[in-house]
Formats: sequence, C-alpha cells, structure tokens
Amino acid sequence: MAFSPEKSNFRSPLKGPPSPSWNDLLLKNKKALNHVLFAMHLQSRSNKQTPSSSPSPQLRKSLDFTLPSLVSDPISLLSDEILLSILSKLPDSQRNSNSLVSKRWLNLQGRLVRSIKLLDWDFLVSGRLFVRFPNLIHVDLVNGSLISPGNAGVFCSNRLLSSHVDCNADAKDWFLKERFVLPSDEIDNGLRILAGGCPNLRRLLVVNASELGLLGVAEECPTLQVLELHRCNDQVLRGIAACQNLQILRLIGNIDGFYKSSVTDIGLTILAQGCKRLVKLELSGCEGSYEGIKAIAQCCQMLEELILRDHRMEGGWLSALSYCENLNTLRFMSCKSIDHCGWFDEDVGSCPTLERLHFEKCQLRNKESLRTLFLLCQEVREVTFHNCWGLDNEMFSLSTSLSFVLVLFSTGE
Repeated sequence: MAFSPEKSNFRSPLKGPPSPSWNDLLLKNKKALNHVLFAMHLQSRSNKQTPSSSPSPQLRKSLDFTLPSLVSDPISLLSDEILLSILSKLPDSQRNSNSLVSKRWLNLQGRLVRSIKLLDWDFLVSGRLFVRFPNLIHVDLVNGSLISPGNAGVFCSNRLLSSHVDCNADAKDWFLKERFVLPSDEIDNGLRILAGGCPNLRRLLVVNASELGLLGVAEECPTLQVLELHRCNDQVLRGIAACQNLQILRLIGNIDGFYKSSVTDIGLTILAQGCKRLVKLELSGCEGSYEGIKAIAQCCQMLEELILRDHRMEGGWLSALSYCENLNTLRFMSCKSIDHCGWFDEDVGSCPTLERLHFEKCQLRNKESLRTLFLLCQEVREVTFHNCWGLDNEMFSLSTSLSFVLVLFSTGE
C-alpha cells in the first residue's frame, strides 16, 4: 500500500505545533481580557459598599451590556483614585494636554492643582475657581486685583509688581489715584469667598486688603503659614494678629512708581505681638526705627531670617538686632543705605547666632554703618556681595574684625 505524506495527519514530534504570537493571543482571548477589566471595575464599585457584600443582580445583568465597550475604553473602568495616582506621577509639562482628553480628565487634573496665580477677579467671586480647582493651598491674588486696560496700554514693570497703563493717561496720575487696583471692599469680599472655598489655604498673596478681610482669612484658614501683603500699612497689620500659625511674612509698603503706604514702628509692634511664630520676615519699602526692630527681636524669638529691601529705617536701628536670639541670616536688597547713623558705638552688642550676611544691589558708601554691622556680626561665617556699589579696599579692611569670613563676589544676574 502506497503512503502519501500530503494526505496524512501525522506530525513529527520534533517539530511540534507553531507557537502563536502575542497579537494572536490577545485577539483570541479578547473575552478573557474583558472579564479581567470587568472584574477590576466590579471590585472598584464593590469597595464603595460593604467589604462582605456581593454584587447586586443589576450589576451582574450589566455584564453582557458592558463587555463590548470595555476594550475600546479600558481606562474608563479605573476609579478616580487610581487615575489620580497615575496622573500625579506624570510631569507638569503634560498637564494641559492631559486635561483635553475628556471632561473627566479635566476635572481630575483640576484636583491635582495646588497652586494658582489668579488673573481674572470674576473667576474668584463667581465661585468657578473652587469648582475647577477644589484642592488649592497656594493662591496669588495680586495680578487679579489690578485694573488693567489690557495690551492696548503701556506696560509698567517692577520686580514686585507689573501692570498695564492706558497710553492716554499719566502714569503718576494713574497709580497715585488708585485707579490700578480694586477697592478694599471688593478685595475683602474676594478674601471672604476664598476663605470659604479654601479652608486648607497655606500661602496667600494679596494687595490692598483691609484689616477685616485679613481677619476673615485668619479665622477660616487656620493652616495659613505664608502671607505676602502688598500696599500694606499699620492698620492692616492688626488683621494678621489672628494668624496663629503664620511662619513666613512679607510686607511691601512702598514701591517706587506704583504706590506709597506707611509701615512704621506702630505696625511693627503690632506685628511682633501677634505673630510670635515667625521664622522668616521680609520688610520691603517699610519705615521704622530702633523700637520697631527691637519689638520684633524680643517677641519673635523663633525668627531665623530677616530681609530688608529698599528700607526707610531711621538712623540707629541696626543696634536693635543684638536682641535677636536665633537670627542666622540677614539680607539687604536694593537698599540705598544700611543705616543713616554716622556714629560708631563700641557697646552696640552682637548677634551671636548670625552666620550669613548677604548684600544685593546695595549702596555701601557709609563706612561707619558698615563697621557697626560687622561689629554686630562677629560670628558670621559667610558674606556675599552681589551687584553692590561703593566697595573699596578700606571697606574690606573693616571685615578684619570677623572671626572667619567667606566673601563671594558676583557682578552678573
């Protein structure tokens, strides 16, 4: 009998059946994949019930209806918690593109945003801010508080503040008549809305607020730790006394070319008595004297860093720094003078904890004030000069009283 290999079902045991590819396996096991995805969806829904409860009959009946659409959009079966965990690990550069995928992704991406710089005041007072970003903890209201004609005007810029001005208006007339910022009552209304929508607020930047507006924030937001006040005065500082957990405070009193407000020894004393947990304090364009700095040094015993920017302090204020017990960093920025006092007191005292002394864009032509400062900073370990004027060999010879100094120079930005 003849044997024909073409008609035979015999297969060599050495060769075996051909191994399927991964694509073939996925296509042939689509039903199994559907069951896995549905099980994940079932688990996420059942977790919202009691752990021991079984799926409802209605949920079981939805198996046949749900299966055909599972493979086409498997991500829709993931719970919000799982998807939020995934989105939070993506780089910030993909946030805008991720929010365009769907309305659900838009809402989830908004829940991940914790910091915002407000540009439209109506977005705050209408309540849309909290619907879009419900978990905010850092809010900057400064630019949203400015009344700007848009790109049609002249752009005035300062490192601390920037605004557009109508090209047909005088810049001085525009700012001095307060046409560039919302009235205090509107700012306070916005602060009340913000405090009600962001109870976990930790950082706030605001301009032209009043005492009542800050009191409302202090009462509704006990976790507030960082506060920056533009156009601040003595009366406004009464409102921050209720901020029990405030640690970082920045006061901007005067900005040349924009506005003028007064922070004097009265305000500094109110500040010292109300904010005793301060760790970092910046006084920008503020007035004051020996008494105000002494009150801060004695009451704010946790203060570690003090920054003075373009200050208007009266002569003799430097010696009040000797009352600081834990100050380790002292910075002077854009100051026309360190101290106007022309005398030198050998009994000025010292600040033994001070380790770092920084100067940036300062006038250092007053030798007596610089000598007094170096006498206060006998234990300093680092001195930095950045874009300063008035330095000469005699100025550097004053640093010989310091025990050890690392002098760093920088002439560029």
